[in-house]
Amino acid sequence: MKTTRPVQQQGAILLESLIALLIFSMGILALVGLQATMVKHTASAQYRSLASYIVQQKLGELWADPSHIVAVTDQALDDLPNGLYSISSPSAGEVNIVVSWRAPDESTRHNVSTYARIMGAN
Repeated sequence: MKTTRPVQQQGAILLESLIALLIFSMGILALVGLQATMVKHTASAQYRSLASYIVQQKLGELWADPSHIVAVTDQALDDLPNGLYSISSPSAGEVNIVVSWRAPDESTRHNVSTYARIMGAN
């Protein structure tokens, strides 16, 4: 006895397979996009952390020898991409330190700054 399929069912398995493949592909593309975003945000967090460390390091140097507070403008930093730092002294014993950088794939500059009072400075 031979069983024949109805005409309406021909190609249904192929169509279901293509839809399943489309849904799977969209899920994989979403995961790849998520991974790329995570890598970008991880690099951004690393730059912010390093900039904060540099600011604290410069502040520590000034606390160690407050008699040598000298204004510095836009000195290059090798640790950050397109990194610069500035030290200003608005008044005696006050220091403002700014570290800025621009990531390779971005057009805007980011910065970390701190303001401190250092006792014993001239």
